[in-house]
Amino acid sequence: MKKKLVVLTGAGISAESGIKTFRDSDGLWEGHNVMDVATPEGWRKNQELVLDFYNQRRKQLHEVEPNLGHKVLADLEKNFKVYIITQNVDNLHEKAGSKNVLHLHGELFKVRSVKDKNYILDWKTDLNKTDVDKNGFQLRPHIVWFGEDVPALEEALEITQNADFFAVIGTSLQVYPAAGLVEYTPPNIPIYYIDPNPGTMQNVNNKVEIIPLKASEGLPLLKDRLLKRE
Repeated sequence: MKKKLVVLTGAGISAESGIKTFRDSDGLWEGHNVMDVATPEGWRKNQELVLDFYNQRRKQLHEVEPNLGHKVLADLEKNFKVYIITQNVDNLHEKAGSKNVLHLHGELFKVRSVKDKNYILDWKTDLNKTDVDKNGFQLRPHIVWFGEDVPALEEALEITQNADFFAVIGTSLQVYPAAGLVEYTPPNIPIYYIDPNPGTMQNVNNKVEIIPLKASEGLPLLKDRLLKRE
C-alpha cells in the first residue's frame, strides 16, 4: 500500500508560473488593496470592481502553465498517495496532473450563488452582474474572502491527521487557519518545509527539515529524499 504524502501549498509555487502572490510586500494584490477585492465588505461596496478583478485573474489562468514544482508533485503519485491541500485559487496542480487537490480558499474557475453557497458552477469566462442563479440571485466568485468561513477546513484536518509524510511548500504560514494544519500532523512523521524564506512552525513536535529553496528547485530534492524513505 502506498504511503500518504500530504502537501500544503501556497502562493510561492504558483508565483514561479507568473501568478502574482496574494499579498505582495506592499500589501497590494495586483495593484489593489486586498480589503477592496477580497472581503465581503469590498463586495458590498463595489461589486463591479470585484467582478472585474476576478475576471482579470481568470483570464490570466488561461495564459499560465504549471512549473516543475507542480509537475514533480504530480509525478510523486507514482510512488505515494498524494493529497494536495492548497491555499491557491488557480488550477495549476490539476493542470500538472495531480488527482487529489483540495482548495482551501476556493477556485477561480468556479462561481457560486450569493444566496446558496452550495450552488456552484464551473466558470471559465467573465462573470458579470447579469449572471444569476436559477432563482435570480447574483453569482459571485467562488473564493473564500477574508472574514469568511473555510468550508474545506474539516476535510483538510482529516487528511492531515492521516499523513505518513507532510510537506509545506511556498507559504510563509501567516494565513490562518491553513497555517495551523501542520499542528495536526501525526506525532513523529517527517515534515519538510520548502520555501526560500521559510516562516516559523509553532506547536510542532515533529522534526522539520527545511529546504530553503523555491518550489521548482526544492521539490526535486524532496522527491529524492522521499523515495529513499519509501
